[in-house]
Amino acid sequence: MARKKSSPAEDLMDIVALLPWWVGVALAFVAYFWLHSVAGRGVTMSTTPGQVHTMMVPAVLKGLAGAGQYILPLICLVGAVISAARRSKRKTLVTAVATSKDWQPLDGITWKEFEILVGEAFRLQGYQVTENHAGGTDGGIDLILRKGNEKFLVQCKQWKAFTVGVTIVRELYGVMAAERAVGGFVVTSGQFTKDAEAFAKGRNVELIDGPQLMTMIRAALAARKSSVTAALTGQIPAVSRSVMSERVAVEPTFTPECPICSKTMVRRTAKNGPNPGQVFWGCSGYPACRGTRPDN
Repeated sequence: MARKKSSPAEDLMDIVALLPWWVGVALAFVAYFWLHSVAGRGVTMSTTPGQVHTMMVPAVLKGLAGAGQYILPLICLVGAVISAARRSKRKTLVTAVATSKDWQPLDGITWKEFEILVGEAFRLQGYQVTENHAGGTDGGIDLILRKGNEKFLVQCKQWKAFTVGVTIVRELYGVMAAERAVGGFVVTSGQFTKDAEAFAKGRNVELIDGPQLMTMIRAALAARKSSVTAALTGQIPAVSRSVMSERVAVEPTFTPECPICSKTMVRRTAKNGPNPGQVFWGCSGYPACRGTRPDN
């Protein structure tokens, strides 16, 4: 379906809405005071033949600034309100999932809310998340993730009564190659077919269903809460203590804890990604938890 055409004002509002709300408010103040100063400037009148046109440009700019000093800040403020509303919705969705004991939060949301929830789940994992608003044949990519120099693609399927088949996973894998992404995720509130799971196995594509998504969110929130508590009390988390111990011991005689969910970790060898063959510690709760630590 073709995307509905929007006006420049709507495009600017969408851009501001992608920024933190306080940035939109700051832009509104800057725009008002700048345009207000331009609108307040005097225009030198000239009756000299052949020079009348020289005063027309400042007069036109003064008129545009006079109207823009109210319109542009208003656009920025509306964008800031939208940004704050989206942030509030993300927090509400995450809280509902983290405190729920069943699937009800996932069953009662729209596809757009599901996409927002998935994006927030990856933000909690430390990814930089960008919603894909581009139209056209993008392979159904909903989110673009970045961590360092690595790029990941995400498809969100809020299908309550259907399973995600191998076609969806295969399409994502093809787009990953075209976009030079190092990995990809298909996230659904439903389930995956056996063919989809078989195709993803051995490839850098991860399939996340509803229970795994809820587990991922809860583990990330718990880890963040633990880090904040440790920072406020001045205590050193158990993960940090294990890191310090690893630096002293040449050959660690213990199994480290996952930095995200605190489960025990196991040694694994990377099969894909930028460092194939490298040994690292991976969370025993994988794929519900993707915590890793270097083996050094």
